[in-house]
Amino acid sequence: MQEKNTTAGKKKTLVVYFSHTGNTRALALQLQALTGGDIFELKPVDAYPAEYRATVDQAKKELQADFKPKLAVKIPDLKQYDTVLIGTPNWWNSVAGPVRTFLAGSDLAGKTVAPFVTHAGSGMGGIQADVEKLCPKSKVLSGTAIWGSSVNDAGDDAAKWLRRIGLLK
Repeated sequence: MQEKNTTAGKKKTLVVYFSHTGNTRALALQLQALTGGDIFELKPVDAYPAEYRATVDQAKKELQADFKPKLAVKIPDLKQYDTVLIGTPNWWNSVAGPVRTFLAGSDLAGKTVAPFVTHAGSGMGGIQADVEKLCPKSKVLSGTAIWGSSVNDAGDDAAKWLRRIGLLK
């Protein structure tokens, strides 16, 4: 995790994400650079298969069972953050399992939360509703969805989204 927001009294942002293929990571790094926030990658204890179809099948089974995979990383102290940007690939129109684990197991009460999604055609799917359900005591801002194939050129779209939700001037 990188520490960037160190000014006392300043609102702090944390960019939390899970990335299977690298697309969500690429977008998370752009958002971290734009916000000057800290960044944290969610990693499951058991990695997902490299083969696409096997990952899709596993993600579907996990979602149907409401399975929350164990994380291989220790979640940072969230008390210091006012805003948490949550990044996930769109898996079956829902958040990926490691993101469900993070959201279900973290105290985000009173924080501003905003989801960002990478996808291959499904857009936000039901991810906005998922995040709202998993963060009932948070202020959940409108999320954004970026095509996975265009994340490397998504800087302008990311900045527009941050401006639209009031996190960037």
